[in-house]
Amino acid sequence: MSAALIIVAAAFAAALALGLRARAGRTMGLEQWTVGGRGFGTAFVFLLMAGEIYTTFTFLGGSGIAYGKGGPAYYILCYLTLAYVTSYWLLPPVWRYAKERRLFTQPDFFAAKYESPALGMLVALVGLVALVPYMVLQFKGLGIIVSTASYGAISPAVAVWIGAVAVTVYVVVSGVHGSAWTAVLKDISILGVVVFLGIYLPLRYYGGYQAMFEAIEAQKPGFLALPAQGQSPTWFATTTLLTALGAYMWPHTFGSLYTAKEPRSFRRNAAILPLYQLINLFVFVVGFAAVLQVPGLTGPNVDLALFKISLQTFPPWFIGVIGATGVLTALVPGSMILIAASTLLANNIVRPLRPGMGDAATAALSKAFVPVMALVCVGFTLSGGDTIVQLLLMGYNFVTQLFPCFITSLMARNPLDRRAAAAGILAGVATVALTSLGGFSLARYPQLGPLRDVNIGVLALVVNLAVTAAVALVTRPSLRAQAAE
Repeated sequence: MSAALIIVAAAFAAALALGLRARAGRTMGLEQWTVGGRGFGTAFVFLLMAGEIYTTFTFLGGSGIAYGKGGPAYYILCYLTLAYVTSYWLLPPVWRYAKERRLFTQPDFFAAKYESPALGMLVALVGLVALVPYMVLQFKGLGIIVSTASYGAISPAVAVWIGAVAVTVYVVVSGVHGSAWTAVLKDISILGVVVFLGIYLPLRYYGGYQAMFEAIEAQKPGFLALPAQGQSPTWFATTTLLTALGAYMWPHTFGSLYTAKEPRSFRRNAAILPLYQLINLFVFVVGFAAVLQVPGLTGPNVDLALFKISLQTFPPWFIGVIGATGVLTALVPGSMILIAASTLLANNIVRPLRPGMGDAATAALSKAFVPVMALVCVGFTLSGGDTIVQLLLMGYNFVTQLFPCFITSLMARNPLDRRAAAAGILAGVATVALTSLGGFSLARYPQLGPLRDVNIGVLALVVNLAVTAAVALVTRPSLRAQAAE
C-alpha cells in the first residue's frame, strides 16, 4: 500500500471518528440532529457555512474552470463576496423568526411566512431537485480525488461507494454535530494545502506570478480575459447575479442558520467570510499554473488540473495529504446535504400528510431517509458526465427561483400571498427544466446581440418575477386597486 493511499484512508477514518464522537452525551432528537440544539457559537457557525461553501467545487472545480476557461473563473470571487455582504442584513431576521417558531428546515420558513404547508412542500421539492446535483458534485469530486491520490489503486466508483458509506454512517449517528466537528479538520487542511500550492507552483514552474501570467498570455492570447461571446461580460454579470442571490437559498445552507446560538454570529461572519475568498484565488492560481505544464485536458477532465500538476511535482506522501484534504472537502458538505435532504423528505413531504406525526417519529424517518438519498446520489454520480462547475450552476438555476418570495417575506407588509409565491416558483423552475432538458440556448439567436449570453437561470428568474407579479395583481385586491389608480 502506497503512502498516499494510507494518508487518504486515514482521512476517511478521522472524519468517521470525529463524526461518531460528536454525538457523545447527546440524545439525537430532531432538534439536536438537524440544527444542533440551536446552540452553536460564531466559530462553529463559521465552520459550517464555510464547510458548505468551500467544497470539492473549490478544490477541483475552481482550478478546473481556471484551467479550462481562464478569465470567466473570476465570477466565483464576485458572487460569494456579494452574498456575504447581503447576509449581514438578511440572515439575522431569518434566525429570529426561526427561533421563535422552532423551525427545522428551509421549507418550514416559507410555510410559516405564507401560512401554507403546501407551499412548504413545493419549496422542499425544489430543494430536493437542486440538492441531488450538488451531492453528485461532492461524490464526483470524491471519486476523482481518491482515485488520483491512490495512483489508480482505487477506482472512482469504489471511492464514491466508500465515501457514501462513511458519510451515511456518521450522519445517521451524529447529525449536524458530526458535520461541525469534521469541518474543523477540513478547514485547517484546506487552508494549509491550497495556500501552499498557490504559492509554490507558480514559483517552481515560472519563477513568480507575473512570469506565469505573461507566459500564459504569450501562448494563449486573451485566455485570461472574458471572451467576446459565450462566457462574455453578459454571461459573467448574469451568472454572478444568479449565484449571489441563490447562495443562501440552498436548503442545507439555509438550515445551517438555525444552528446559531445568537444572531450576531452572522454579522461577525459577514465580515470574516469575504477574506476567506482568498482560498479561491489560490485555487485559481493552481489552475493557471497547470495550463502550460499539463496541457490537453478537455471536458470533464479539466477537473483533474490540480492533481495532474501535483502528481508531476510532489512525492506520493504529499499527494496523500492533498487527497486527504480533498476527501474532507467532499464529506463535510456531503453530510450537510444528506441531513437537509432527508429532513426535507420526512419533515416537509411526509409529515404534512400525517398531521399526528411528532418530532421523535420525524427524526427517526429522517435518519431512515439518509441511506436512501445517498443511494440515489451515488446512482446519478456513476452515470453522469458533467463537469463540477456545470453541476453547481444547474443547482443554482433551481434554488434561485425561491429568492423573490423569500425577500418579500422579510418585508413589513408582504405584497405576495401563497398563490403568487407558488406560481412564481413553478414558472421559474419549469423554465429551467424545459430549457435544460430541451437543450435550449439563447446563443442560437445572434440577433439578440449581447443578450444571447444571458445565463438561462436569470431568464427563468425574469419569467418567475413576471408570473409572480401577474398573479399578485389578480389575487390581491389592494394591489389591483393601486394598479387601477
